[in-house]
Amino acid sequence: MNHTQHRHIGPIALMLTGLGSIIGSGWLFGASHAAAIAGPAAIMAWVIGMLIILAIALSYAELGAMFPESGGMVRYARYSHGSLVGFIAAWANWIAIVSVIPIEAEASVQYMSTWPWPWAHDLYHQGELSPIGLMLSAVLVLVYFFINYWGVKLFAKANSLITVFKVVVPALTIGALIYSGFHPGNFGSATPGGFAPNGWSAVMTAVATSGIVFSFNGFQSPINLAGEARNPGRSVPFGVVGSILVAAVIYVLLQVAFIGALTPEHLAHGWSGLDFSSPFAQLAMALGLNWLVMLLYFDAFVSPSGTGATYTATTARMIQGMQRNGTLPEMLGRLHPLYGIPRQAMWFNLAISFIFLLFFRGWGTLAAVISVATVISYLTGPVSVAALRRVAPDLPRPLRVAGIHLIAPLAFVFASLVLYWARWPLTGEIILLMVIALPVYIYYQAKSGWHDFRREFVGAAWLVAYLPVMALLSWLGSSEFGGINVLPYGLDMVVVALAGYVFFLWGSRSGWHTRYLKEEHDAAAVEALHREG
Repeated sequence: MNHTQHRHIGPIALMLTGLGSIIGSGWLFGASHAAAIAGPAAIMAWVIGMLIILAIALSYAELGAMFPESGGMVRYARYSHGSLVGFIAAWANWIAIVSVIPIEAEASVQYMSTWPWPWAHDLYHQGELSPIGLMLSAVLVLVYFFINYWGVKLFAKANSLITVFKVVVPALTIGALIYSGFHPGNFGSATPGGFAPNGWSAVMTAVATSGIVFSFNGFQSPINLAGEARNPGRSVPFGVVGSILVAAVIYVLLQVAFIGALTPEHLAHGWSGLDFSSPFAQLAMALGLNWLVMLLYFDAFVSPSGTGATYTATTARMIQGMQRNGTLPEMLGRLHPLYGIPRQAMWFNLAISFIFLLFFRGWGTLAAVISVATVISYLTGPVSVAALRRVAPDLPRPLRVAGIHLIAPLAFVFASLVLYWARWPLTGEIILLMVIALPVYIYYQAKSGWHDFRREFVGAAWLVAYLPVMALLSWLGSSEFGGINVLPYGLDMVVVALAGYVFFLWGSRSGWHTRYLKEEHDAAAVEALHREG
């Protein structure tokens, strides 16, 4: 087990890493998709999404400070509940993160399709990239790859510079749109349906599928890079919470600016009729803000590229973590002797990114899939932090989150609700995607001799039951969320919340002091002695 990491990243750089992940293609498209679903109430969807993600992130911040290792997000559940829960959590998390790399490249190319040059219009048609568009996306994925190929120092420096630019451009966009063409009546007084034209169920669906959860998903980056952070007990929570709060302010103001800039022509077919290939650039063009149009086209490369480069770094560490879990070949966990990065893992993720490019050729479709997979990957964090408080109270905790006994169950219930809000059948389809990788787990368990498998399964029974129960509740749920209406609107969310709380209690009480936790503790102690020596 190799614990050797180069700890180069300070708290500000770590926060910028999280912010750089959060402000990617989500800011370019999220406001448009959220408004099409929820109308002016999309503003509330961003606030609700921020509060939910913050509750979840606080659980992971404590875990990240406890276990400051690269790829930590795919390791924590294994420490608290054993290898089966660890595998399901790691698989869900990796799927949710590695698919972001190609979607960022697709976002850049999709924005190019509205350039005022004839060839640009051939890049994107009817919600999908053309073969030429896919080729350009593949080139961008290679750029993200090589930014990280020579180590985390180059990545951190490049990302910090990119992130500063990524904050400045949205700020200029907000100011320019509000100053040049703001229509207060768009917030309900002069539009059909008022502030929430499609009801509050649409607001909740916007949280789950419009790109809001997808956008905030970047809070994981400081956690996955904790192994390369100086003073992780301080740096990790600063990076996680700071990046979420700053990004939330930016996203809410962007939503306000987007809604206010819409003209009566844009709303002629209602909110659901909004159809933009490059939303803010097209609004700026309509207002005659040519300087902003050019800046946005340039940022359509910079913002997604910063996020794509960040996720190329973090997914490589996740593969390294999964290999250390014993569920991937050993070669994928090897660190380069000079640069200290898992290059074989990077090559593996590059191949997977190209596969995603082939199967998902539009930002909106892939963003919804990623969002649901992301929510499933969040489920184990609150359960793990609660279980470890119970079974391993004496473990060193550089960060001890106050009120975690309240925050953790709320985070799990919130995640369960977001999963339900994603609507049937998407909820069921992604839950199915989570279980198709189980043959990989079975193969490696059989290879290792099914060591203590009964104990492993008992620790995982809550999660094994939770996934089909949530799929069933989604199917039985109200028509507002795509179900068959056995559970009417209102009651459905009460039932989902109660079920989530019951599964949280079951899961937190299923944890035990696993042998993996002891192995990690012993390995960390040896590493500390080596550093002191």
